[in-house]
Formats: sequence, structure tokens, C-alpha cells
Amino acid sequence: MYTPRRRAKHAKKSSGPMHRLRLLIILCVVVIAGLTFGYIFAAYQSLPTVGNNMRPAVSSQVFDIHGRLVTTLHSDQNRLPIDINKVPQHLQNAFIAAEDNRFYDHIGIDPIGIGRAIVTNITSGGIAQGGSTITQQLAKNAFLSQEQTLKRKIQEAMLALEIERKYSKKEILEMYMNQIYFGQGAYGIQTAARTYFDKDVDQLNLKQCAMLAGLPKSPNYYSPFNNLEEAKKRTNTVLDQMVKYGYISQDECTEAKNADLELTQMKQTDDNADTASFVDYVSQLVASKYGDDALYKEGLKIYTTMDLEKQRAAAEALRQLPDNYKDENGLTQPQGALVSIDPRNGHILAMVGGRGQDSFNRATMAVRQPGSAFKPFVYMTALQHDMSPYSTMEDKAISYGSWSPQNSDMTFRGKISLADALALSVNTVAVQLADEVGPSNIIANVKKMGITTMEKDDDNLAMALGGLTRGVTPLEMASAYGTFANRGVHVKPVAIVKILDRNGNVLENESTLNQDKNKTQVMSEKEAYEMTYMLEGVIDHGTGTGAAIGRPAAGKTGTTDNNVDAWFVGYTPTIVTAVWIGDDSGSHSLGEVYGGTIPAAIWRDYMTVATQDESYEGFAIPAGMEPIAPPPKEEPKPKADDKKDAAKDKGNKSREPAAQNDESSDTGERAAEERAVQQAARNNKEE
Repeated sequence: MYTPRRRAKHAKKSSGPMHRLRLLIILCVVVIAGLTFGYIFAAYQSLPTVGNNMRPAVSSQVFDIHGRLVTTLHSDQNRLPIDINKVPQHLQNAFIAAEDNRFYDHIGIDPIGIGRAIVTNITSGGIAQGGSTITQQLAKNAFLSQEQTLKRKIQEAMLALEIERKYSKKEILEMYMNQIYFGQGAYGIQTAARTYFDKDVDQLNLKQCAMLAGLPKSPNYYSPFNNLEEAKKRTNTVLDQMVKYGYISQDECTEAKNADLELTQMKQTDDNADTASFVDYVSQLVASKYGDDALYKEGLKIYTTMDLEKQRAAAEALRQLPDNYKDENGLTQPQGALVSIDPRNGHILAMVGGRGQDSFNRATMAVRQPGSAFKPFVYMTALQHDMSPYSTMEDKAISYGSWSPQNSDMTFRGKISLADALALSVNTVAVQLADEVGPSNIIANVKKMGITTMEKDDDNLAMALGGLTRGVTPLEMASAYGTFANRGVHVKPVAIVKILDRNGNVLENESTLNQDKNKTQVMSEKEAYEMTYMLEGVIDHGTGTGAAIGRPAAGKTGTTDNNVDAWFVGYTPTIVTAVWIGDDSGSHSLGEVYGGTIPAAIWRDYMTVATQDESYEGFAIPAGMEPIAPPPKEEPKPKADDKKDAAKDKGNKSREPAAQNDESSDTGERAAEERAVQQAARNNKEE
């Protein structure tokens, strides 16, 4: 009877360690479970919210006036989203075969796929297959970093389940194809199609679909631009997978493997160099109104006033600039700018702000001295004071205090009409006119014509020869001259016609804006026509004959002291264009370059192309006005230095017709300008 008791005692003693072991195991399980739960809870707490609309960063697009794509604007991700209904079925199937063949069967995570991947990786001795579904990849790319941590994998699975709960399979596939990276800076399938094949996705063939579907596994390694043979092998693997899962037949697979991939040529140069200045200008306008994020991430469609053919012609014309030297920043000098505007509506047709890789847009930002290109504003004010093109002035010695403006040959022509004085750029007449009509009236007109850089100190006679406190920009000079072309009405420059958001909603539309607020009647039609008549004389027989384009045109040359700045600004009835060249430092001479030489030649070459599709028409005579007929008169006295200047022109034969008149009178203007500035204690240099 004692045996059971001994056994019981023995059992009790022997159960002590086992009991403690069981307790320890239970405790460990509880701790591990608690830690696991805590870790998962922590991962859940920091989980990004899956919104009703997953919005990846989308590139904005810039179009020209005819709706042609000019460029895309983006931050770190160049992406153009596309609707799933525009994606070929072959392309959708290729992704599913390559990345997630059970896509339509799982709930965001795929235990079967994970198990299969583990077995494959063990048997292969390495990582041969991943276990992430398309939904998990979308979650990772849309919300998470690329770090390989347990927390990130847990969050990826949680997000995948949430995405599957909120979105249909079709929506998930669309978001995935628009989100992922394809190499060569391309995000999303549409951008990838354009990058590798220069096609939209709906134009891709089967082999191209398979190649793109194979890229996400390792975009840089499988890029055909980096590793063509490996790209072909990967493409064939995807095609085999499509056969395996029943998406294509073996015959289709074989045919696709034998087909040419038809890759586009990888761009070695920046095709957007010719349009860079215009695009930068538009970008600044949009960013200032909507912000940088909207510009680079919100997929705006920006329709501009740019005409691509004219823009390219402008860039080509400006390549005539001489290569004198490179400055301390490595930029070739001199620099230049060209701006072209439709004076009727203010549309900026072309804009080139310089040459070389720098962000300084000289068309809009370079404030330079205009020289004699400023004189038309003096003459138009005189027309408003009851003068006419054939009103006469005395080209004679004049003095204002100690300042005596001179002409280039140090002689005077005597009685001369305003038309001839402007055509020949006579300094003494311009100064007398400014004195008669008042500098303040000229400044008031100039401001109405869109020039915003005038200062109080410009209210003096030096301004008549272009000696300004600050100067002017090429854009504002073109805009101001547009007033003459547009029958006395100034229209503010416009660069953007319409902006749409990523959903196609109109953010702004030029046609719905109040156009009248952008227009100012500065002078009468009669006065504008008379001004144009005189400026036609500049090209016909004056200092700007090198700008002749074989059709009615008007314009004015300008050259500043020591040939630091040289201008030609001119127009036809439908296009006004300003050309400026000079050294960025504002201190280097251009040598034997005047407004009537290289600037006129650049203007001529650009305008010849820009007007080739325009109807040949002269400047319209205002209703009720008779054509201007010159009265009988004596020819102006020949200039003493005509022969010398003709010899100078011969040296510029490669850029201008040998028969052109030189802008020699501007030499006198520069000398007079210097004295005027000294007299007025003013700075005639660029700020």
C-alpha cells in the first residue's frame, strides 16, 4: 500500500523540472507573440493611408500652337499615365505572365506563389524567383521605400490587402503599369514605349510588349540600350511564359522571337536645346502661378504660343553669331537673343535667349542699352505732335549746355525730312525732336508700349539716342515695335494659350480671358502707318538694307558706344522680331559689328523662313488716308565716309549683301551718346 505513495512522490519530484520547462516555453511563446504583435502593430501604426485615388507624380507636357508636343517637364520621375483601356491586351498579359501569373486569383498576397518561390530558390541555390505579387509591387512603389526589411515586407503585405479591398484588378493593373520604373529615366508604360520605341503603347507589337514586361525585374540590366543581348534573352523568356500560361500560341511566340525589336535610336544630344529658352520662360510663368509641384508632378498640359518651325528657324539664325572667345564660365561670347511676336494678339512665336548650356534667358532678362533702336519712339511722339514723315528739320550744329550732338561724318545735311533723318539715323534731328516734344511724353508712350525698365532719370535728351539709365530687354523691344505693326494698338506678350490639369479640366484659357485689358491704343492708325512708312525706309535705303527680305518690312538698327550692343528690331504686318547681340559682361566691344550687319542678317534669315507661308501683303493704309507720297526734294548730301563704310561692308560679305549701306551714322550716334551721357552724368552701360 506504500508503493503508490512512493510512486506519487517520485512522480511529483520528477514533474518539477518538466513543469518549469513547460512554463518557460509558454512564456517564450507569449513573449515572442507579444513582440511579434507589437512589431506588426508598430508597422500598422506607421502604415501609409491608401486613399481613394493613388496619384503618382506625373510629367507635365508642353505643346506648341499647333498642338505638337515640344517637351515634358518632370522632377525625378518622368511619367505619362495612360488609361488601361488603351493598353493592348498582349501587353497586359505579358506583365501577368512575367510578374504574377495568379494575379486574378489571389487577394493581394499569394501564399502559393510565395511557397513556389521558396522551393525554386532552395533548389536553384540562390534567389531565382520572387514572391511579390503585382499588388505588392504596386504597394512598394507607391507608398514604401526600397529597403529590404521585415517591417517593410509586413507593410507591403498589409497595403496589398488594403489595395485589393479598395480597387478592382483592372484598376490595380493600370496603376501598376503607370507607376513602375522601366529604366532610362522612364516611369510608367507610356513613357517607356516612347523611350524605347518612340511609339504610344497602342502601337506596340507582341515582341515589344514582351520586352517592356521583362524590364521591371531589373530595368537597367535588361535595358536594350545598356545590354541588348540580355534584353533579347529576357524578352524570349517572357514570350515563353506567355505560351506557358496560355496567352499566345507557340507559333505566335516563334514569330515574335524572329521579329525585329525596332528600337528607336538612343538620343545622344538634347533635342530640346532649340526650344529651351521658350520652355524655361513658360515654366517660370506656370510655376509662379501654380507652384513647382503642379508644374513637375501634376501632369499639366500646357499649350503655348510657340510655333515649332519658327522656333527652330530662330535658333538656326542665331548660330551666325561669331565665336570671339569663351568667358570665365565657359560660355562662347558674344551672346545673343531673338524674340518674335504676332503683333495682332501678342503671341510669342519664337524665343531664343542665348547659346550654350546656361539658364540665363537674355530674351527676357538681359537689360541692355538700345542705341538708335530707341529712336522710333522719339519719332512716333513727334507724329503725335502734328508732324509728318515729310516735316523737315535742320540737320545742323546744336548745343545743350556743353553738349553738342554730332553725326558720324562731323558734317550736317541741312534741311532734311523726318523720314530721311530716321532712315539715315541722324543724331541731331532725333535730339531736336526730343527737345521739342518733351522727353517725358516719349517716356509715357514707351511705357504704354510695354517697356517697363524706364527710370525717372531717363527724362532727358540723352534718351533720344538710346542712352538709358538701365536699358531694355529684347522681349519688350519686340512688343513695343509691335504697336507700329498693329495700327497703333499695343498687345501684351502672351506665351500660354491654355492649361489643362491631369484630368483634362481647364485651368486657364486665353480665349476666355478679358482680351481688352491686354490692349492699349497708344497712337492712331494714321500715326502708326506713318511710323511704319518711315521705318520701311530704313530697310529700303537706310542703315538696315541688310535686313531686306523681298517683301514689305520695316525696322530699325541700333548700336551702342564702343559697339558693345547691336540691335535690329523690325516687322511685317504679322510678325515683329527683335534681335540683340552683345557680350554678357557689357564691357567687350563687338568690333566691326553694327546693328546693320550681323543683327540685321540674323533678322533677315529668320524672317525669311518665318514669313514663307504668309501671304505677300503690304502694310494696310488706314481708311480715308491717301498713300504717303514724298514731295519733290533734293537728295540728302552724301556722307563723307561712304567709301570707307563700303569697305567695311565688304568685310561682312559673308553675312550681308555686298550692296547694303552700312550703319555708319550709328558711329556718330555712339559718340554723341557718350557726350550726352557725360553731360547728363548718367550711366550708359548695362546694369
